[in-house]
Amino acid sequence: MKNKKILLTGVNGQVGYALLSQLSDFNLVGLSRNDLDLSNTDEIRRVVREIKPNIIINPAAYTAVDKAESEPDLAYAINSTAPQTLAEEAAKMGSALIHFSTDYVYDGNKETPYIETDEVNPTSIYGKSKLAGEDAIRNIAVPHLILRTSWVYGAYGKNFLKTILRLASERDRLGIVADQIGAPTSSLSIASAVKELMTKWDAEKASDTGVYHFTNTGFTSWHGFACEIVKQYGLMHIQPALKVHSDAINALTTADYPTPAARPENSCLDNGKLKHTFGVVLPSWQSGLKEVLQTMT
Repeated sequence: MKNKKILLTGVNGQVGYALLSQLSDFNLVGLSRNDLDLSNTDEIRRVVREIKPNIIINPAAYTAVDKAESEPDLAYAINSTAPQTLAEEAAKMGSALIHFSTDYVYDGNKETPYIETDEVNPTSIYGKSKLAGEDAIRNIAVPHLILRTSWVYGAYGKNFLKTILRLASERDRLGIVADQIGAPTSSLSIASAVKELMTKWDAEKASDTGVYHFTNTGFTSWHGFACEIVKQYGLMHIQPALKVHSDAINALTTADYPTPAARPENSCLDNGKLKHTFGVVLPSWQSGLKEVLQTMT
């Protein structure tokens, strides 16, 4: 794999940024949104044909979940049409595709963790556009891995971790939703696991092609995640100190915090297929959080 040319999209995003660093010893061409406009099909085709990659990794996406409700055309252009175009170009040149998707393809009504064969039923424009991207890739004869992840955060970019740290430094009490459950997944954990995955994936092995759940292990609520952020930050004695302690974070319900786009109540994804097929296991969400916070000291 290291001798093969890799085209990486979205290097200005959380996952793309982490992958750019993690895959630095590969033959890698990393592109930001300024280098590649994923809403422009002609530009995608031109860039891919110029670079001629053996593998395309596409973490880039329209991720403004609430804003997507009022910008469906743009969400579908980036989350559906762009992956389809990348898959078409990869197929033409005999290349492979690694694409990232989301827990939002599920409605969240299942009581146990989702497996890859469970029925999909997205309830938001964001989720529907991401599912459309998955379907488009599956309909093209190209070796591919579709990696569904959830609750992504990191030291880089805008995300829940950064928001909690900011609010906890400004206020002495917080209120966080406690009735949505999932796996907070660090961009560092994702990038490290992708690097391992690329040493084990045989793109010519048809049985490996498909969808895989790809999250840190274990589950919590947004409230539980916020409490752990504040707790671990305090234990590391990172400065500046936070005003909020974990016992001053109130548990809210989804109804207490309405949003334009519906969120899945259950975002728990079972990663068993990933482990069984490739032997790849991401660390616990608590370990993933510790690793990210250590980079911020």
